[in-house]
Amino acid sequence: MSDESIHTESGLIFKTSYSDADLAGWIPAERLGLPGGYPYTRGIHSSMYVGRPWTMRQYAGFGSARESNARYHQLVAAGTGGLSVAFDLPTQMGMDSDAELAAGEVGKVGVAIDSIEDMRQLFDGIPLDKVSTSMTINAPAAILLLMYQIIAEERGIDAKQLTGTIQNDVLKEYIARGTYIFPPRQSLRLITDIFSYCQENLPKWNTISISGYHMAEAGATPAQEVAFTLANGIEYVRAALVAGLDIDEFAPRLAFFFVSRTTILEEVAKFRVARRIWAGIMRDDFGAKNEKSLMLRFHTQTAGVQLTAQQPELNLVRVAVQALAAIFGGTQSLHTNSYDEAIALPTAKAARLALRTQQVLAYETDVTKTVDPLAGSYAIESLTDDLEIEIRRLLEAIEEMGGAAAAIESGFQKSEIEHSAYDFALEIDRGERIVVGVNRFQIDGDEHYESLRLDPTIGQVQRESLARLRASRDAGLHEEAMHQFAIAVEGEVNLLPFIKRALLAKATIGEICDVMRSAWGVYRPSDIF
Repeated sequence: MSDESIHTESGLIFKTSYSDADLAGWIPAERLGLPGGYPYTRGIHSSMYVGRPWTMRQYAGFGSARESNARYHQLVAAGTGGLSVAFDLPTQMGMDSDAELAAGEVGKVGVAIDSIEDMRQLFDGIPLDKVSTSMTINAPAAILLLMYQIIAEERGIDAKQLTGTIQNDVLKEYIARGTYIFPPRQSLRLITDIFSYCQENLPKWNTISISGYHMAEAGATPAQEVAFTLANGIEYVRAALVAGLDIDEFAPRLAFFFVSRTTILEEVAKFRVARRIWAGIMRDDFGAKNEKSLMLRFHTQTAGVQLTAQQPELNLVRVAVQALAAIFGGTQSLHTNSYDEAIALPTAKAARLALRTQQVLAYETDVTKTVDPLAGSYAIESLTDDLEIEIRRLLEAIEEMGGAAAAIESGFQKSEIEHSAYDFALEIDRGERIVVGVNRFQIDGDEHYESLRLDPTIGQVQRESLARLRASRDAGLHEEAMHQFAIAVEGEVNLLPFIKRALLAKATIGEICDVMRSAWGVYRPSDIF
């Protein structure tokens, strides 16, 4: 078999053997550097995991706030250092649980949050001043962040000490995921309002997690994942600069979110080259001076799309391999998927096993003994360089279209991902790509696995809770807060103080988003008729 017949996930030539000839013209001092030094190819910290391991963050949320709170307590007791909140689809779409379109979806793929009362229950007994919290929320990100700030302040915790991340990455929703609400221009306004608000009120909070994960899950190759993610990052930086923010004030709080697949070598190269390209963009294109502005900090989640319902215990192996790739790649935090997620929401035992996988890697192996252990590998360095060429080609194509938002409106990223996903599916169907247990090494018969069962009454419980909330709140206070917010939406002021006031008056997520929907409309993709 020739080298030309073996390809990486990004379609690049994967040589059967590498040597120093593959690195001709490669200048280590400029291309590689030292850990903790520009261009951060080898990691953003000089010691990386030698001092302490990555943050072990577990993604969880289902049913009611009470049910999810119990799971959070289990994860904290098991040793997780960071929580990651999954919200149900109505919450992600800015709808209350009693909205007509929410029927059948309440609490299904995440926790249902309608009001500040739900948020109080969600984090009841969780030490917010000690646990870092990530929230996977985009279009209504400002609302959920402000809820979190309010409950912390109610406990006497200074918001300036809170640590965590909101995803707040709406551009990738238009590309690959679909939980957008407002048109791009208004969405970018909300995002830059969050940047400005957090700079003053929550300075330790990561204001955005620019995500390639969902694009990868939709079928993007590693090169596409990085290129489209960095292009979105560039768009956010430009929007913030237009809003009058200083790059070295907001850029250090930008974070990224990538997938980690089972293809270890290309994934490691992907993480390394993402850091290198971003550092150059921030320094050379935007003139950032603060070294923290140049550092691409990222969270990683193992690849949910690679989990199989067939022989699901194999997913324990897949997740361990994917986690190892993220660790070799220098991630700052990591979520490991549970082995039963291809069947249903993870059981408590499966979630604990996923966390234990990280703990075994951190404390029983030697991967934390040295920084960037694969540096200098002919294969790794060559793959890193090859990926850089392809990623820069895609970035240039997007720039020629006028940037990420313009490319999204033309359907470029979505089309590229769909083509890659189609090719990937064909390879599996033809048996050219082996998926153990699916198209090779199958077993006869069905195996039974106990799966998590949700409370079927969750929708009714949430509706009743909303009715009590609306009946108990001060109608005059609520009406005035919503009126002032509606005026602010039509103007150019920062919206977060007005949203906070509405939340304190017991406004719901749906009510707040409806004001913005009424003023701004909702986004309709060009390919939907």
